[in-house]
Amino acid sequence: MNIAPMTTMYLNQELVHERIRTLHREAEQERLAGRVRSVEKARREVERASRRLRSALARV
Repeated sequence: MNIAPMTTMYLNQELVHERIRTLHREAEQERLAGRVRSVEKARREVERASRRLRSALARV
């Protein structure tokens, strides 16, 4: 079974476009994961600061 050259070119082009779409999706997921990590880190820092403040106030 022979596949026409135009069909092969079209299929290759579609594979390239799908790979690009996949890379874009993965990049967006990485950006979102980075934002989630930043928020979690900030929350931990706020919790630590709150504990230090409570401790300092308890000593006054």
